[in-house]
Amino acid sequence: MLVKYSILIYNIIMENDKYRLKYQSTRHAKFALHYHFIWCPKYRRAILDRNEVVATIRESIAETVQLLGCELIALEIMPDHVHMSVSALPRFSPAQLAGKIKGAAGSRVAARFPDLKRRGQIWSRSYFCATTGAASTETIRNYIETQWARIK
Repeated sequence: MLVKYSILIYNIIMENDKYRLKYQSTRHAKFALHYHFIWCPKYRRAILDRNEVVATIRESIAETVQLLGCELIALEIMPDHVHMSVSALPRFSPAQLAGKIKGAAGSRVAARFPDLKRRGQIWSRSYFCATTGAASTETIRNYIETQWARIK
């Protein structure tokens, strides 16, 4: 009885478009891969508090994600780290996505702001990645976009 009730509730929730996962397709695959990435500058240097740097990073990430054929769901740049949610193709591992996106953004920042490059690498090697599972993209977007409210 409890199982039937749980399935009924799940089906009612999933019928609502707000909670429904959006599946993508390639010639041989149907998928819904959503990742939440977080990374920070090398030594947590205060480089993300300059508006020009933040704009450059936003632009670079949006372009790189589009070039990879992925979809940027949400992006928030905090003073000491970057949050990003992306819907990805199955041909990219999370490590490949993080490397390509961080690499492109770091290269562009280094080219436009040589003073930051003189101090060494832009990003640390580390990053956090989690699959968002059955959580709706709206829930993840809301979490990322409300980061500023969480630190006040």
